[in-house]
Amino acid sequence: MPDETTICKFRHLLETHQLGQQLFARIGEYLATQGLQVSRGTIVDATIIRVPSSTKNRTKEQDLEMHQTKKGNQRYFGMKAHMGVDSRTKLIHSVMAAAAHVHDSQVLPQLLHGQEPQVGGDAAYSGQCDVIRQHAPRAKSFIQTKAHRHQPLSEEDRAKNRTKSKVLAKVDHAFLLIKRIFSWAKVRYRGLAKNTHWLQISCGLGNLYVARRQLLAGV
Repeated sequence: MPDETTICKFRHLLETHQLGQQLFARIGEYLATQGLQVSRGTIVDATIIRVPSSTKNRTKEQDLEMHQTKKGNQRYFGMKAHMGVDSRTKLIHSVMAAAAHVHDSQVLPQLLHGQEPQVGGDAAYSGQCDVIRQHAPRAKSFIQTKAHRHQPLSEEDRAKNRTKSKVLAKVDHAFLLIKRIFSWAKVRYRGLAKNTHWLQISCGLGNLYVARRQLLAGV
């Protein structure tokens, strides 16, 4: 087994040449040649990845590129992993990391490949129909309806949201894979650049894990 210094040098070499994005793209191309291309609608969502206390610097300060956000009644400090997942294969075709305080809808254009017939997401993406039309002209919106303070959801809207939730739950499988199988429940490095790089590699490996049965059946 290589020692820790050798592994760190190899990791820094990958980061220097920004090979994470290239590896993620190459894995996607390989899966497409095996008949696992991204061809259906896109489901978009984001998950919070917290910063452990061990990432403080010598002056006991937290990572300045990470920020705080509130979800429900609880506050989190860290970053968000934004993903676009194919609704049929559950493969991740786009991934982006941002500070936790960046709203999900702000990175929506980067999560679309442009050929979607349908775009789905939770209520955090409501009001983004113009953005979807601009970046995916053929796509129909499958975004959940959002309630407002003085405008609660009707029973019909609630029923539609429940129906949409059954489809949108597929993106949670990608989050479970990244956080449990590849141990991305907490941020590993300081700064968004390093974490983005290794998140891209993890998503590429995650796609191979999702497609493992089809690939082995082909062999």
